[in-house]
Amino acid sequence: MEHLTDRQRARYQALLELADRPFDVERPAVFSPAAAAQDEANVKGLLFRWTPVFIPYEYTNWSEESLAHVRSCYIGDWSAIGKLRVHGTEALTALTRIGMNNLSRFEPGQIKHHVQLDERGHIASEGLLYRVAEEEFVYSGGGVDWTSWQIDQGGWDAKSEVISPDMFIFEIQGPTSLFALEAATGESLRDIGFNRSRMTSISGIPARILRSGISGELGYELHGSADDANAIWTAVVEAGTEHGIRQLGMRSQLVAHIEAGIATVGIDYLPSSIITPGAPKLFPRGMPDGSFIPTDVTEYFRRPGELGWGRRGALTSHDFIGRDALAAEAAEGGPARHLAGLHWNNEDVIALFASQFDDGPLPDPMEMPRKIGASLDQVLVNGNPVGVSTSRTYSTHLRRTISLCVIDRDIAAPGTEVTVLWGNPGTAQRELRATVTSLPMKEDRRRIDVNTL
Repeated sequence: MEHLTDRQRARYQALLELADRPFDVERPAVFSPAAAAQDEANVKGLLFRWTPVFIPYEYTNWSEESLAHVRSCYIGDWSAIGKLRVHGTEALTALTRIGMNNLSRFEPGQIKHHVQLDERGHIASEGLLYRVAEEEFVYSGGGVDWTSWQIDQGGWDAKSEVISPDMFIFEIQGPTSLFALEAATGESLRDIGFNRSRMTSISGIPARILRSGISGELGYELHGSADDANAIWTAVVEAGTEHGIRQLGMRSQLVAHIEAGIATVGIDYLPSSIITPGAPKLFPRGMPDGSFIPTDVTEYFRRPGELGWGRRGALTSHDFIGRDALAAEAAEGGPARHLAGLHWNNEDVIALFASQFDDGPLPDPMEMPRKIGASLDQVLVNGNPVGVSTSRTYSTHLRRTISLCVIDRDIAAPGTEVTVLWGNPGTAQRELRATVTSLPMKEDRRRIDVNTL
């Protein structure tokens, strides 16, 4: 009997081998392992390829779905994210060397945001790392190929195994996520602290539950075998119905990230691993669009301090790849740019939409709630470039257009007035007013004490 996991892996391997062939005749489609369960609710029948997995584009409408994480909760499919199993007597040593996190007190079940750098201090890969057992870890995120490459060439007693097609990852995020999952598991989950995980079961099927916070709200992840994805998805949706659960499509999937001030690899910046032998094998085609035109590909890269991740690895805690570059940066006063938010001027945004009904030149339209993919726009003060805006998004919760912005530290204070150059080169570009704001753009509720609920 063929298992779903076997089929997923076969298609995944074929996709790697045929990645440059014409899509329509030579390349296999890799659907979510929960595709059958999702199909019933996907009444529009639209799918979006999140490299390499096809998931529903939209279940109901983007406005309703993008509100679920603040009003109730959603279940979303993140199975397309790369996944890597690392094991061996020196697995922890290897992960410590290639990541800027201090792992000296890394307990089984604990979760770390593992940020991996190149020698110049640029982010090569970052994602979620958890410890399964004394000598076993799972890493999921953008660019697991870099992580695997580093471990395999390091000479450690450690092995890496890409398990991307073998596992599902579901996000259940929002204020009622705990109640939905307790109903699905039939047990109290109040013992799981933030950045902790443990095994549970749903409908008698084992799964790992992780408490995370990608939405800026109380939230969890479920990890398990691709064979069980349909059953787990169905069970969580059914159990969560009385708690207002919504199924989240790709169209609205990253709105919460921007409200929470979370930069996403491949969307808000490119990993420096793309120019190395450890480049992601399943990276989206093409380069970012928008008004920002780099003079060199490295201008798409970011250092951890620029994204607010500088404290995730103390320079004195351990030696890691890129440490010397970060030490030099610190000696010069720290990152030259900081991550901030932008509130776009309502009048200017409305005028941009209104221009679609005028007779004048047509500027590039704004997709709602956001463009799926990387788009970077130049930020200006008095006509001079001072930063780069990314992930322009309409937030139904905030009732305004927002974005992230890596901006010169001297003008990163909330309230600073800037303009964003909107539109690709060669189009009817416009300067739209915006105001720098602090992050997150709404209250951070990730670490709420669930025992008070």
